[in-house]
Amino acid sequence: MTKLPVLVTGGAGYIGSHAVWALHDAGWPVSVIDNLSTGFKFALPADCPLYEGDIEDAALLARIFAEQGTCAIMHFAGSIIVPESVARPLDYYLNNTVKSRALIAAAVGAGVPHFIFSSTAAVYGTPEVSPVAEDAPQRPINPYGMSKLMTEAMLADTARAHPLNYCALRYFNVAGADPQGRTGQSTAGATHLIKIAVEAALGKREQVGIYGTDYATPDGTGVRDYIHVSDLAAAHVLALEALAAAPTTSLTMNCGYGQGYSVREVLDAVDRVTNRKLVRQELPRRPGDADSLVSDNRRIMATLPWTPRYADLDVIVGHALAWERRLEDIRAAG
Repeated sequence: MTKLPVLVTGGAGYIGSHAVWALHDAGWPVSVIDNLSTGFKFALPADCPLYEGDIEDAALLARIFAEQGTCAIMHFAGSIIVPESVARPLDYYLNNTVKSRALIAAAVGAGVPHFIFSSTAAVYGTPEVSPVAEDAPQRPINPYGMSKLMTEAMLADTARAHPLNYCALRYFNVAGADPQGRTGQSTAGATHLIKIAVEAALGKREQVGIYGTDYATPDGTGVRDYIHVSDLAAAHVLALEALAAAPTTSLTMNCGYGQGYSVREVLDAVDRVTNRKLVRQELPRRPGDADSLVSDNRRIMATLPWTPRYADLDVIVGHALAWERRLEDIRAAG
């Protein structure tokens, strides 16, 4: 298959940088646009063109498309913190929906034929059935999920009206880091549970908060489907291949392992991997959090030749811990 030039938005961020490395490793020409608000240049290959700017900048996008010959977009740029979306909904509709509309319009205007979108399991809200499949009702319970669902709708409508096909990948809880230590979750103040827990294990936090102990789950804490970020990045590359092979077909697929772990089970895994006991603090629920979100991943397993390599909670924690230690060295080196 001819490997098309790919533009990765938000490519210096956590998930985006892993996708960049996956594309780079597989020989795809790849460039990045990122405003570096939560992204880092050190997370990218040295030979990857980086355009510092915003995805709503039509003139910049036009220049990138022309200079790079862009034939596909992987769209990761956006805001991702659920409680923050509840407190600041208009910021989320701007960053995740309005700016995505500008990016889609630029892609259509330039004739970019393929678009892969970083969506979320938050589009399901509180599902009535678990594991949750792609055809389950989409009833987001927070502005983050709604902002992503609105972008999915824009893509579906655009694909019906223009020569563009897309893949919306609905992520469950992304965790871990590149096994080769090239990138990982680097944002200060990140809200990802495993990131917080490994920071605590290394003495960067005094304790780990458990937000809600009265959920309708076996141990009362929220249950999530944790997917290793490198497996997720691999799914993006395979999705791009699928779009290029079938230009009139669009896809919507869950990205998860189909296995859920509670907050307490995750913290127990960190205890095992680090051989220390984290201090836990039980706190009230956060707004917008569902009891349980576990993927029915049969569609992606049947559609793509995707074989997860790191579907083990202790492995995910181990890679996150290794990156946290490496990040200390990166920051110390300036």
